[in-house]
Amino acid sequence: METTTLTAFGGYLLILFAIAFLAWRRTLGISDYVLGGRTLGPGVTALSAGASDMSGWLLLGLPGAIYLTGLGEAWIVVGLLLGAWANWRLVAGPLRRASAAADDALTLPELLSRVLTRGGDRQTLRVLRMTATGLILFFFTFYVAAGLVAGARLFETTLGLDYHTALFVGAAIIVAYTVAGGFLAVSWTDFFQGSLMLLALAAVPILLMFGAAGPIEPPSGHLDPFTDLTLVALLSLLAWGLGYFGQPHILARFMAIGDPEQLTRARHIGMSWMFVTTIAAVAIGIGGSAVFTPSLDEPETVFIALTQLLFHPLVAGVVLAAILAAVMSTIDSQLLVASTCLAEDVYKTWIRPAASSTELVKVGRFAVLTIAGVALWLALNPDSRVLTLVSHAWAGLGASFGPVLLLALHWPRLTAMGALAGMLTGGITVVIWSELSGGWFELYELLPAFLFAGAVAVAVSLTRGGEEA
Repeated sequence: METTTLTAFGGYLLILFAIAFLAWRRTLGISDYVLGGRTLGPGVTALSAGASDMSGWLLLGLPGAIYLTGLGEAWIVVGLLLGAWANWRLVAGPLRRASAAADDALTLPELLSRVLTRGGDRQTLRVLRMTATGLILFFFTFYVAAGLVAGARLFETTLGLDYHTALFVGAAIIVAYTVAGGFLAVSWTDFFQGSLMLLALAAVPILLMFGAAGPIEPPSGHLDPFTDLTLVALLSLLAWGLGYFGQPHILARFMAIGDPEQLTRARHIGMSWMFVTTIAAVAIGIGGSAVFTPSLDEPETVFIALTQLLFHPLVAGVVLAAILAAVMSTIDSQLLVASTCLAEDVYKTWIRPAASSTELVKVGRFAVLTIAGVALWLALNPDSRVLTLVSHAWAGLGASFGPVLLLALHWPRLTAMGALAGMLTGGITVVIWSELSGGWFELYELLPAFLFAGAVAVAVSLTRGGEEA
């Protein structure tokens, strides 16, 4: 690697650890460690939510898919933009107010167990909380493992490290600042990383537009969004937006904003960031299809290839940092949410109900190490099924929590038993549907699972609610 590129990357890491040190000094109790003491401003709330959501898919997967197949893949962007906007409108404000009103609930399982008291005895509420915790831990462990694999492969190709060295280096960096600074470190670094992602993504299409790589003439059919697009494929791509309602690492940002009245401003910032970055990623894919003929061996490297073609090595180092930032900003958020569930929803609920705030912070930090260790073990073999398993995690979380959370915030008749039945229906449907094939079974599993989960939650609440009222 060029010395200038390595220098840029080293500067990026120094900024991360400086942020972690500042956050560590401000982390005094479990509320600070888990939700930053609910002190986030609208800008940090918006960009940290966006950065933790998009991961490396925004800079690698999306441009690669557009590069390979054309604008037909861009329907997923439409679905995600609509889903994110609806999440800000329907969930952000009610969730922030409900979590504060529910005895300052710090986690999604804790919130559900405190809000859904209608028609639910103490044992049902405890089972609800543990089921929600189990789903989060299961899906997030594979999410983190997949992120570590992606980060290690990126280190491997760009820094020239062998896979296992790259894996341990990447994991050590992420775990260090997550353990030290908790939610504040994760949110502040995600804000910084989101800004870096925006700059890196916007720069490439601008240069292409001004002819830096010559005339842009994409292959025939690449600019037609309906090429080879079936109804099942269109619905599947649009359905991705439903996943936003059930992603705990994104929802945590809504719970952590200091002033709920600032959520409108945060929404404007967040949606603007998302619109610009996703459209830029699509433009990079289209531009790459015109520039690189014959095609690249690895379509997902189209963004990296364009930056190496267009920029000085120092700037290329910044872009490399942006790609790593995209991967790391999702891993750190998921690690923190999963570790918080262990500390709050397992340790405090079942083992030591009288645990002090300081003790819970220590447990949370130990939980980060534990979950990271399990994820690291899963990631040791880069050819394992971890990446195929995690491809269903977005659907699993979206279908398990999305319908239940929407009903909990907007339908007062939802019961604890209805929520439990809905969560299990969503998760189980995702697993079963993903194993079926042919015809309508080719539909992305999130859509049927989301609909089934919502219907079951309502039906059980109406039936059991009437019996127990």
